[in-house]
Amino acid sequence: MTDREPRVLERERVPIRQQLPLLIALVLLWMTLWGSVAPLTILTGVIVALLVTRALYLPPVALSGRFHLGWMLAFLVRFAADLVVASFEVAWYAFRPRGVSRNAVIRVDLTTRSDLVLTGTALAVSLVPGSVVLEVDRPNSVLYVHSLGVDSPERVERTRAHVLDYERRLLRAIGSPEEWEAVR
Repeated sequence: MTDREPRVLERERVPIRQQLPLLIALVLLWMTLWGSVAPLTILTGVIVALLVTRALYLPPVALSGRFHLGWMLAFLVRFAADLVVASFEVAWYAFRPRGVSRNAVIRVDLTTRSDLVLTGTALAVSLVPGSVVLEVDRPNSVLYVHSLGVDSPERVERTRAHVLDYERRLLRAIGSPEEWEAVR
């Protein structure tokens, strides 16, 4: 191979067992889209899910193999509470006479290297009103978060701690034992 020839990256085959959660999610999505739980819908969903995961390039998502239902429920309850509180806070910013005084873009260095936890943290932060993830630096596990009403260094640190708290809760629910120990 010469220097002028394009390099073809070898795709590593991911075992079906490791992709099982993705396959199940794709079949459930297929059934939801068709609005049916008929055997034919399930069969075609399995076929489409296998075609998608085998024919299209999807980077492998390394799962820790650990799922703690209690901690996931605690994460979801806290997330729902944050949604309610932040909704009232953003409504207050919208109706108060002086509006929002200052905003900030905050760099948050996460400890995880898991794409799943990184994505879950970014989604949770973005879904809560008043904050949005502007950029994800995946190789370095860094989120850049835009947040409303940040008018002091204390608020910057509080926002950063809030994002890290989401990461910690997700790691407790689905992270590997090593990652959980790192943020404990």
